[in-house]
Amino acid sequence: MMISNLLKNKRTHLVLFAALSLFVLNSSVLFAQETVEEQVTRRVQEASDHNYLSFSFENDIIGSGRDENYTSGARVTYFDVETSVPPILDELADAIPTFDLNPTTSTFFNFGQNLYTPANINLRQNQQNDRPWAAWAYGSVGLVSLTKNHLDELEFTLGIVGPEALGEQTQKFVHRHISDSDIPKGWSNQLEFEPGAILSWRRRWPIWKRYQFNDFLLRLEPDINLSLGNIYTYAGSGLSVSLSPLTSRLQDTPPRVRPAMAGTGFFDTPDRTFSWQLFAGVDSRAIARNIFLDGNTFKDSHNVDKKYFVGDANVGVALGFDDYRLSYTLNYRTKEFQGQKDPSLFGSVTLTTRF
Repeated sequence: MMISNLLKNKRTHLVLFAALSLFVLNSSVLFAQETVEEQVTRRVQEASDHNYLSFSFENDIIGSGRDENYTSGARVTYFDVETSVPPILDELADAIPTFDLNPTTSTFFNFGQNLYTPANINLRQNQQNDRPWAAWAYGSVGLVSLTKNHLDELEFTLGIVGPEALGEQTQKFVHRHISDSDIPKGWSNQLEFEPGAILSWRRRWPIWKRYQFNDFLLRLEPDINLSLGNIYTYAGSGLSVSLSPLTSRLQDTPPRVRPAMAGTGFFDTPDRTFSWQLFAGVDSRAIARNIFLDGNTFKDSHNVDKKYFVGDANVGVALGFDDYRLSYTLNYRTKEFQGQKDPSLFGSVTLTTRF
């Protein structure tokens, strides 16, 4: 049954953001007889209406300083509190037993582009012992729902791999006009055109552990996740930790590019107020499919022998004032394929505004 019409209330959509902040509330202000879902619903009735728009840029130049592996990613994330659940996700959510559509459900949209290159970008010929050149341009729509004490995310992504994803044009423009780096010469070897789809699910337990000391709050949040598609197929789990002052405790970690650990970018700090947050996390994935290493699905293309287990570790800081927040995350990723010389180290910068 389609239930999108039940989710048009602007305030109910903000429940997602309040849900991500409740894990840092002082337990003395919560009612013991209420579930977290009930506490959030009550809080949202008193919340101000906000949309959140985030711009994320990830690049190894602001990490290791080298151009290789996952070399660049750009993404725009938009939460529209007036948008009801899209019909395609309504149907998908009904078909997934672990996902509940309820008055806390909120919708988000992503648009992005990722670039992948071998270690040596100055060679024109194909490098058999290194990863393929590849670009991925995509759009996605997702839902987030709070049920009892956990938060579920469901995201459906469509995009294209190949020259039509404009990876060559993007990297050459940046290297010529912004970074003053070597012009990449091997894009003629990139993966061929292929449409791609990913269905992703993630569960987070935002109030699993929390510790208050003096004027600060430390919280720990585990998660599990699953992605299925011809671009990525993997299952993973992780644990994140964050530290913030009690006066600016109502905030989540910044959005990130999959498969990295991501937050919503939500921050519910008072106007004209400075806020900060320190965060870190670890994540591991068992990988069955990675097109950027395995090569094209339906055509012969360059590929390498991928590693079936990959781990990430990250550390970062977010600084906010008034309706803006800027964050930086340094991400370490273990070797992804046989013969890879070094692990990946890349940085991520995200600017979020609310309105």
